[in-house]
Amino acid sequence: MATRYQHLVTGDAVRARRQGLPASGRPQPLDEDHGPQELTSRELSMLTGAFAFHLATVTESGWPYVQYRSGPKGFIHHIGSNRIAFADFRGNRQFVSTGNIDADGRVALFIADYPLRTRLKVFGRAVVSDDPDLLESLRRVPGGRVSAVCERSIVIDVEAFDWNCSRSLVPQYTTEQVRERVEPYVARIRELQDEVEALRSQLRQ
Repeated sequence: MATRYQHLVTGDAVRARRQGLPASGRPQPLDEDHGPQELTSRELSMLTGAFAFHLATVTESGWPYVQYRSGPKGFIHHIGSNRIAFADFRGNRQFVSTGNIDADGRVALFIADYPLRTRLKVFGRAVVSDDPDLLESLRRVPGGRVSAVCERSIVIDVEAFDWNCSRSLVPQYTTEQVRERVEPYVARIRELQDEVEALRSQLRQ
């Protein structure tokens, strides 16, 4: 069964391109569009566990605009059903993304887990909220609170998503991720160094 995502990305020009493929490699015709896809625990885990993503909005001139967003792990919140939200940090005062959302709420998110070579693409409809209570709740993250200056909230109703091919995704690691992976070996090296020093002390006696 075709997903909402497939319907949103497949237009006449895409279909025409696909007709040039060998029959064996040609995607099946799309069946009925059954509406928004429901987020599952897998998607929610990816979204709420992310510390960065790319946000695409639509400018009033019709051009796409992409912005990198980041924060503490967990800064993307699931606030019910197919709705996610995050606090909008003070930036360079250009207001391009927020202005675009005011004019046309359609957005796309690209979230990647580079160590696991996994990426998720999301389509949704966003609104900008000035609700102070919502903003305060979105500042809370596991283990603390967002320290950046937060001015408003971005709320997104997810319509579609797709777990994209990971073939060309190059693994990348943050300093913290490298530290987590290296620490067991560092601890073991310290143990061995202590053992060596103890043996040397015995030999000197």
